[in-house]
Amino acid sequence: MNLDKIYFKTSEALLLSESFKELDELLKYLIKNPKINIEVLGHTDNVGNKSSNQLLSENRAKSVAGYLIKNGIEPSKITYKGYGSSKPKASNDTEEGRAKNRRVEIKII
Repeated sequence: MNLDKIYFKTSEALLLSESFKELDELLKYLIKNPKINIEVLGHTDNVGNKSSNQLLSENRAKSVAGYLIKNGIEPSKITYKGYGSSKPKASNDTEEGRAKNRRVEIKII
């Protein structure tokens, strides 16, 4: 599941307030389905340093997981992982493609 409305400042992992509506919907779903465990997956485009992108993707996934935990989800129900630019969804040759690659996904595990 893609979280299409999760926003961060460029090169930062702090969630912007515009993200809260979508995260709150995910919270409601997780609260209604307490047996579900999830993994939060962070991704970046290929612009910039590969190791920096890897760290950024991990920190963004961690921020999303932290928001969920802070708002009532048990930490044992959530894991997170960053993939950097290693799993593109679209071509990194255009701005549109790069924008699609900068994403956070949720995987039910």
